[in-house]
Amino acid sequence: MDIADGENPYKRLLKTIEIGGIDCQYYDVASFGDKYDKLPFSIRVLLESAVRNCDEFQVKKTDVEKILKWETNQKVPEGVEVAFKPARVILQDFTGVPAVVDFAAMRDAVKSLGGDPDKINPICPSDLVIDHSVQVDFTRGDDSLKKNEELEFERNKERFMFLKWGAKAFKNMLIVPPGSGIVHQVNLEYLARVVFNNDGVLYPDSVVGTDSHTTMINGLGVLGWGVGGIEAEAVMLGQAISMLLPKVVGYKLEGILNQYVTSTDLVLTITKNLRQLGVVGKFVEFFGPGVAELSIADRATISNMCPEYGATVGFFAVDQQSLSYLRQTSRSEKHVTYIEEYLRTVKMLRNYNDPSQDPVFSEVVTLDLATVVSSVSGPKRPHDRVSVSDMKNDFLSCLSAKIGFKGFGLKPEKLKTEGKFQFEGKDYTLNHGSVVIAAITSCTNTSNPSVMLGAGLLAKKAVEAGLTVAPYIKTSLSPGSGVVTYYLKESGVIPSLMQLGFDVVGYGCMTCIGNSGPLPDSMVDAIEKNELVCCGVLSGNRNFEGRIHPNTRANYLASPLLVIAYAIAGTVIIDFDTEPLGRRADGKEIFLRDIWPTRAEIQTIEQKHVIPAMFTEVYSKIEKGSGSWSSLQAPEGKLYPWDAESTYIKHPPYFEGLTKELPPARPIRRARVLLNLGDSVTTDHISPAGSIARNSPAARYLAKRGLKPKEFNSYGSRRGNDAVMARGTFANIRLVNKFIGKAGPRTIYIPTNEEMDIFDAAEKYVNDGVPLIALVGKEYGSGSSRDWAAKGPFLQGIRAVIAESYERIHRSNLVGMGIIPLQYLPGQTADSLGLTGLELYDIIIPTDCRPGQTITVTTDDGKRFDVIVRFDTEVDLTYFKHGGILNYMIRTMV
Repeated sequence: MDIADGENPYKRLLKTIEIGGIDCQYYDVASFGDKYDKLPFSIRVLLESAVRNCDEFQVKKTDVEKILKWETNQKVPEGVEVAFKPARVILQDFTGVPAVVDFAAMRDAVKSLGGDPDKINPICPSDLVIDHSVQVDFTRGDDSLKKNEELEFERNKERFMFLKWGAKAFKNMLIVPPGSGIVHQVNLEYLARVVFNNDGVLYPDSVVGTDSHTTMINGLGVLGWGVGGIEAEAVMLGQAISMLLPKVVGYKLEGILNQYVTSTDLVLTITKNLRQLGVVGKFVEFFGPGVAELSIADRATISNMCPEYGATVGFFAVDQQSLSYLRQTSRSEKHVTYIEEYLRTVKMLRNYNDPSQDPVFSEVVTLDLATVVSSVSGPKRPHDRVSVSDMKNDFLSCLSAKIGFKGFGLKPEKLKTEGKFQFEGKDYTLNHGSVVIAAITSCTNTSNPSVMLGAGLLAKKAVEAGLTVAPYIKTSLSPGSGVVTYYLKESGVIPSLMQLGFDVVGYGCMTCIGNSGPLPDSMVDAIEKNELVCCGVLSGNRNFEGRIHPNTRANYLASPLLVIAYAIAGTVIIDFDTEPLGRRADGKEIFLRDIWPTRAEIQTIEQKHVIPAMFTEVYSKIEKGSGSWSSLQAPEGKLYPWDAESTYIKHPPYFEGLTKELPPARPIRRARVLLNLGDSVTTDHISPAGSIARNSPAARYLAKRGLKPKEFNSYGSRRGNDAVMARGTFANIRLVNKFIGKAGPRTIYIPTNEEMDIFDAAEKYVNDGVPLIALVGKEYGSGSSRDWAAKGPFLQGIRAVIAESYERIHRSNLVGMGIIPLQYLPGQTADSLGLTGLELYDIIIPTDCRPGQTITVTTDDGKRFDVIVRFDTEVDLTYFKHGGILNYMIRTMV
């Protein structure tokens, strides 16, 4: 960070503080006085960043003034725009690869326009963790981890080579090799600075990431959230984020959790509560004496699921517990001292037991921790919490309820259906509710020693009692970092976990991101032929339809302890209070309560075995990677030598025909509707991350290039190839297009009324020179932040989307790709306006368009209706006029 004389109008706030005998500088934002003291702690971070980065260009003095007047401005109905420059960017490999591809292509574009390609470098620190590529292909065996890692390198060698080139070619970019852990857990345990000391200047750590669960880091007091990959790339290039000053919901925690309740139960309770309250676009800041009772891992679990309850962040300000965690995870005492002294000086160090520190909030919600009960969420959404005591009856009611988020629409004669199959020479029977996948996975829970050790203790007691898991159930344990395996081994629970089938199969998101791997063919046949509603139970954060596995129509989020419990039961149709898990050798019934460990038991083990030396040993080697990574030979040079035959890394077409000059705006005339969709279309529907179906356009593309189905790999692994990803756009088997009337990635090519794959229809329209739009319902683009959910529609020829409402990140991504996000007026829908989707549409954006302006859309059959142009800021408009954010960046570089 450079502080240039005369550039910053707040230079007068630059003060000196001595810490450990060393003089440091900082901006004394606390000197703003009463207005500052009333600000929520999360807003104080925004304010400090605006003061420090104020240059009257990207960040203006008016931005500082707007943030300082947060109490008034957060009430403005249309919102108040401010600029924010995060301290750093974090990427994971699935979304990181496209970023590096785009940076490499931008270097080519800058060179072709006569500029210096070496100008294209991350300006702020950018960390990329390779964590998503591993897939659960081998389980139940001592060598499952080794086999999976070998297979991971075999499948992803080309992609890894590209990333290793990027690590050398680009300055200010750290690559964490595969096999190290999940990005958000590595961020929490290792990468997070909490406070930066950059050339003697102290300032709060803040981060944006290319995954929506970047929010996990708020549990440690680092303000951070997910943005689209496109927006993240702009931040990497030194651009400020344009955002609306958020309302801040104060979430007060009181009391103490029951001895038998986990942090997972707590977060599922909070998720349902906040979803019902409605916190989309808002910050949630936790406070109250109950916070002091939660570990940093507990807080991180709550912050992790922030996207599921819909807020931008779920923030826990730094307190003494945070500092203890930093010491536990082997951060240096010197750095912890910097953090404590600086945050105390600028009034960002919190004492949750001191109500005099409580700031002003937009509104306050209170939860008594003592009211939390054991819970799961599902069967199709993470915020549909079900008490474990109600689970049996809830699932049974879902079977016959009409098709929807809580229903499968089975007819009465289908409720008793069963399917018989053979596995390893033995006969088995599946029913509705049978568990076929049980995965301890995802950073949400594997970052939390209390639930991981709790699962280990439950497994130990289960094995001692003689309980087993059916061998056909796909069980797996994929920790978020090597530290987890370390303390599980030291505490002696690994053998019991393995005996129940929960072998360590790799370090990555795995089942939570859809990389659960195949189920046995005989089982799949039994499920499909009998139309069974079988279940996945996972300790993840997402369970949208089609995400976990095509053959698990019901998926439940649960604590690692409950994952094991349901695996032992073999079904979700069980009342743990009245029905036993099994019997001891003497015939005595074994209930879940007999093997469930208390929080006190777990904490005793945790205090003994989760120690700083583990973190030191694991993270001292993390940047070196495995022998396979070390021996990987990557290309040299500033420009990437693209391989035209590659099916993983392809030069993207975004900059073809790019000129130095800004092109004139093009109206959209006689556009066809490619898709007519309903509510809650997620980024999983738009841009699948799981396996590539053998009958899909992407599969046909790969097969034409000589690849066999076993070599297709996943969509996530091929995010560096636009041809694959464009074909994978809207390829989710659960997507319901109103043109078709049933689930499947199909649409109508309107000129001939032919039904075909969505990409094939889009390709025909593009060849015809016909622009495309999409009609959609509420919450369009909810779910994980995926740049390909915007890039894919752009490459399919979609120029505009008309929706009832948008998920925040996805709307931003559409703008970043030059797609126009339009929104129906309140109370209006496609149906209420009589739109069938068969019309031809004209959409003209005025040259003097303003943020939030209303325009009129017309159709060829005489319909006229007004929509809101969801360019929310002047920056949005600027990006749109340039054809997207990357085009804008290239023109500014040249």
